[in-house]
Amino acid sequence: MTLHYAKQGTYENEPAILLKHGSYSAILLPRIGGNLISFRDDDRDFRFIREPEGADWEAFVEKPIVHGIPVLFPPNRYDGGVFEFDGRTYRFPINEEETGNHIHGFISQSEWEVVSLNSSEQESSVTVKLIFDEKHAGYVYFPHQIVFSQTFTLSNRGLEHRFEALNESDVAIPFMLGFHTSLNAPFASGSSKDDLECGISIGERWELNERMLPTGDQLALSEGELLLKEGKGSPYCASFDNHYTSSGVGVNETTIYDRRLNVRFVYEAGEAYKHWMVYNAEANGKFFCPEPQTGMVNAPNLKLPEEITGLIRLEPSQQWAAGSRMYVQ
Repeated sequence: MTLHYAKQGTYENEPAILLKHGSYSAILLPRIGGNLISFRDDDRDFRFIREPEGADWEAFVEKPIVHGIPVLFPPNRYDGGVFEFDGRTYRFPINEEETGNHIHGFISQSEWEVVSLNSSEQESSVTVKLIFDEKHAGYVYFPHQIVFSQTFTLSNRGLEHRFEALNESDVAIPFMLGFHTSLNAPFASGSSKDDLECGISIGERWELNERMLPTGDQLALSEGELLLKEGKGSPYCASFDNHYTSSGVGVNETTIYDRRLNVRFVYEAGEAYKHWMVYNAEANGKFFCPEPQTGMVNAPNLKLPEEITGLIRLEPSQQWAAGSRMYVQ
């Protein structure tokens, strides 16, 4: 009989949802962004996601961006926090003083409601919901009612993540979504960064100006980036805070192969996410963030076609949904 459960518990004294199915386990923090901050293979002591435990906890609570899978709505940077859509002007607060931009949106620290917990021989899952309306602090900047929903499911397929957004306002809205996914590399105790071969399904690199905003031009990939594109690179070959298109070829994914153990971790971001940010905290050698995004950084302000920027027009009563998956080969 498979060991499985979906239950309430705690993590660092914070209310948490604990999922278990076979060797896999996961932990979700509903009150801190609906952030899934742990995905493990317990039998082999693999920790795939950077967890905010111990000394990291206080910094995580203050700014929950480089642990777990924070939800970014909208993702990344917006020029001076200002853009227009359908004749409306949006003004977001400038919360990155060094660039004079708004960054990472309004919901990474929001409290999500637990809608359901389910566990069976086949899978264990949790669904959480966030109603973004006039009660939310971000509504003053983005005055539209939206219902967000996340379902995380553990099974023999690994960890599946389904995200949904329903526009409950009476006008079309600009929809932009991303995740600041933070992956341990290496993920196995006893392995080092030198044991790893990594891949990211990047296509072209977008040039960023001194304020970390796309110019609209593209740059040639470096030797290290080409190796990552081929699945044979290092996420620490240089200091990365870079923006890319997805390759559009095959599965849109990030992989971490541990040669010492002959184990490959796969993060299938899914076809809905047409762009990546890749961040490695100055090539720290411990974790990196392959961040899937539906669109480009600063998408509403770019003088490029929407089929390139990825800016989504979400009509009234329209729902957007997409799925991702993490697993071990």
